[in-house]
Amino acid sequence: MKIASGWHSERLGRRVSVVRWGTFGTPVLLFPTAGGDAEEIERFHVIDSVGELLAAGRIKVYSVDSVAGRTWLEGEGPDAWRAHVQTRFHEFVRHEVVPAIRVDCQDPSIGVIAAGASIGAFNAVSVLCRYPDVFTHAVGLSGTYDLTRFLPEGRVPPDFYFSSPLHFLPNLEGPALELLKTRFALLASGQGRAENVDESWRMAHVLGAKGVPNRVDAWGAEWNHDWPTWRRMFPQYLAECTAVPAG
Repeated sequence: MKIASGWHSERLGRRVSVVRWGTFGTPVLLFPTAGGDAEEIERFHVIDSVGELLAAGRIKVYSVDSVAGRTWLEGEGPDAWRAHVQTRFHEFVRHEVVPAIRVDCQDPSIGVIAAGASIGAFNAVSVLCRYPDVFTHAVGLSGTYDLTRFLPEGRVPPDFYFSSPLHFLPNLEGPALELLKTRFALLASGQGRAENVDESWRMAHVLGAKGVPNRVDAWGAEWNHDWPTWRRMFPQYLAECTAVPAG
């Protein structure tokens, strides 16, 4: 079952679409790639690829428009503005999308899996690290975790610092870090065309240095930075994250 909705977000100053597939199961917020919208994952057959998990009631998949990703991709405004949109996008996810997911699931405390490919992977890992009170896992595929290439002015604005786990996680301490240590990040990447598995290893090193459980899966050279790779990966890793522990 597919349900599309949306609302005007005061945080983002625009209307944002939200789409849901499935009826029961663990909620998965699947971020689009940089320029994608909420229905991108359906057009590129990711929803078909996880069809068995949806049919079995293992997962419900949600997606939203890639508001911040489009801002980076289109070079909208100065660095500080794009960084501001990025952090407001994460605040929108935490304070608007997650509450809507919990209402839809009829569970005010249900945990959410964050997932995505490319820049979607950046968003998935970032919201896990920023909001471990609501996100339980991050599944990042072919992740682009270092977005400083989108900062031509050569400085790291404050909003960007608090959006980028490569930057803020090394200095994270206290209760938020202790909670994050109970979560899990799964990072996978091919090694074919346009892939850079080193980005996943770098992200894993930062996570591991703070005691955050994680794993990197490096797939072979036949797996490119493209939808066929992600259609193969998503079902495998979402099944793993929603598996019922033995015993």
